[in-house]
Amino acid sequence: MSMAVTPGSSQQSDMGEAHHTVHAATCSDRILSIQSHVAFGYVGGKAAVFPLQCMGYDVDVVNTVNFSNHTGYGCFGGTKTTAEELSKIFDSMDKTGVLSATRLLTGYIPNAASLDVVHHLARKLKARNPNLIYLLDTVLGDAGKLYVEADVIPVYRKILPLATVITPNWFEVEYVVLHWLPRCFYMTANFRTLTDVKLTDLASLRRALIKLHTVYQVPNVVISSIPLSRIAASVPEYLLPSRPTNGVFEDGALSPPPLPGEQQYLICIASSVNHVDAEATSSISTVYARCVPLIPGYFSGVGDLFSALLLGHFHPVSTRPAHGPASRSPLATATAHALSKTHAILSLTHLAASTESLPATDDELDAREPERVSRRMKGRELRLVQGQDIFRSKDPVEPMIMWEGFWPG
Repeated sequence: MSMAVTPGSSQQSDMGEAHHTVHAATCSDRILSIQSHVAFGYVGGKAAVFPLQCMGYDVDVVNTVNFSNHTGYGCFGGTKTTAEELSKIFDSMDKTGVLSATRLLTGYIPNAASLDVVHHLARKLKARNPNLIYLLDTVLGDAGKLYVEADVIPVYRKILPLATVITPNWFEVEYVVLHWLPRCFYMTANFRTLTDVKLTDLASLRRALIKLHTVYQVPNVVISSIPLSRIAASVPEYLLPSRPTNGVFEDGALSPPPLPGEQQYLICIASSVNHVDAEATSSISTVYARCVPLIPGYFSGVGDLFSALLLGHFHPVSTRPAHGPASRSPLATATAHALSKTHAILSLTHLAASTESLPATDDELDAREPERVSRRMKGRELRLVQGQDIFRSKDPVEPMIMWEGFWPG
């Protein structure tokens, strides 16, 4: 997922909270992170844990795989943590009295057996603490590629009702037909993902959100990386991106190189269930959105970073208006911070990569000279350490904008 941040809009937004001081993690805030690990680079837990620690959280880490580097390099090695090993780790933590997280973050889990163990853990933690904040990053795949075994989907559907927030990308929500790919973790299947809804327009996006909110009872859904071109005709003008002049936005920020048409933009949707009687409102949820222009290049670990930042900035309140002002939307506020800080890291990474004269993507040359791929991947590893002040920053961020009329009246 590649993204950048556009200037805000004058429409109703979560400006009130987004521009307030960021909540600091308290001494009781502890996160259990369960996802992949690499020795070199920044994906999975390596992209998530350090930013959360910079924000003030204690983070307990359980690795679902231990690889040398991410799979985009073409060559990698390591091991997967078995379901039995995961179970032993969780049981030992419990017996020792250190299974005490108030927040849970789960990412890449390669197979159903391991996911079943995580499901059991999430149920246990939720039973002990009904206020557990659980961000479920449904890492299935992206851009037509499946990263996990097909049998994880039914297990994910069982886990969904336990989640506080989920962060699927466009691919992970919709119906997809996968092609045979030789890489490890990719497979052939006529395959339905989380909602069995093919996302082609605003109507199908509404159907997907209805299913996630009502059938799977997920209160907060953030769908990232939606191609704006698919729903642009239905997006209100105030949500559409401001067009730059001579490569510079109105606030002076440099824009990425222009790409043809609307394909250069993505739209991020944040939807929170309205907790009211059916008679009080016809809207299932309150929806916020922001359009983001693409930053050129392939970057790994962006979704892992985004989900971690979203969890770190998500601070629910005990009471809030069901269809109230944006300044009271914890999800919109957290999404705004996650988008802005992810964009800042991507911009830093892109700037650093642009000074290294990295080889351009060329399938034929890459096949003959694998070191080209390795050099390109190394040059585009996220600059988390160099950008650590971004995670500690309490500066205001651009807000998400409320999508008035998303649900037909």
